[in-house]
Amino acid sequence: MTPTSPVQTGAHFDIHGLVSVEVAPGTPGAPQLVDMLRPFHTGFPGIDPFRILVTGEAVVLENPSHAEDAYRYTDDTLFLPRDRVTVTVTDSGFTVAGRGELLTAVIPLLDRLCVLNDAAMVHAAIVNYRGSGVLMPAWGGVGKTSTVAKLVKIDGVQFMADDWAFLRADGTVLGYAKPMFIKAHHQPIYPQLFEGPRKPLVPKGLTKPLERASTIVHPVIVRYPRTAAFTRHWSPEHRMVQPEQAFGAGNIATEAPTRVAMFLERHSGADAVLEPRSAEWMTTRIVGNFHTELPGVSRSLIEALGATGLVPLESYFADKARIVRRGLGSIPCHVLKIPAAWSADRTSDHVTATVQALLNEWA
Repeated sequence: MTPTSPVQTGAHFDIHGLVSVEVAPGTPGAPQLVDMLRPFHTGFPGIDPFRILVTGEAVVLENPSHAEDAYRYTDDTLFLPRDRVTVTVTDSGFTVAGRGELLTAVIPLLDRLCVLNDAAMVHAAIVNYRGSGVLMPAWGGVGKTSTVAKLVKIDGVQFMADDWAFLRADGTVLGYAKPMFIKAHHQPIYPQLFEGPRKPLVPKGLTKPLERASTIVHPVIVRYPRTAAFTRHWSPEHRMVQPEQAFGAGNIATEAPTRVAMFLERHSGADAVLEPRSAEWMTTRIVGNFHTELPGVSRSLIEALGATGLVPLESYFADKARIVRRGLGSIPCHVLKIPAAWSADRTSDHVTATVQALLNEWA
């Protein structure tokens, strides 16, 4: 471990001026947070109104209450023994403490603090299409990463996100250019990322079984930062690629006014179907989709905070829905149902053509 390692020195992140994340020196999970929050890294503590402090120091609860064997809690602190994570509610936000990889605890708390600052995290692909933000929330595996590649090939289109991003209550989408996870089926779409000596990937047919196995072991792996780091970087399931490598630094945008919202999903039909939806429908789908796509550890934390009253569930979801609905405003909303049998290449071509048609109608 070098003297400049984030485990030794700590790290600071400014999330679009909404929330600061500060990682204390000595935190074992610091390398993962640096990997995944890299676009927001700064060299100094943030001045944002809300803050998440991440530390590896143990927190001792005095006379905590017990929720069977699931967790321990006080009036301001929650401890999850299985995940070995402690969360304390502070005047400015949260403190997260643990010896494992703590991104799974940070993300739902980051979302909560963003909501308190009039923004919300979304699970979506987003591009800046010549000044228009295109918001494409979707279930995992629909083809978000493939679609942004096709869209960014169009002159004047910039990458903003392929997985997580933010929607402000004023209708602005905010990007999140975190590392992309490129898999074997992406080769026809990102051929430049497969040139030269590279880490080998499993054949396409084994990707899904390996994904399922990774999901099962994930709650255990995240307890051990070194093992998790090795798995993240060397798993044959994917390659971690920075968006700048895929698109060029000049093709990355940080914000745009939302003009189109289109939910992407697979279905059992033979043809693609585009249907209009209300902003209320889209709000429900965005809030539910983000929660469902979180890792199990993150969802367990939300439930525990709600069950103990530290962050009531009715507030957690209702407050977020209110921000998302305001953010959608009066923009047109649609659902695009794509045949499950279509390849990522065919799917991304169709989504790209649909986005262009919808933007032409809006214009």
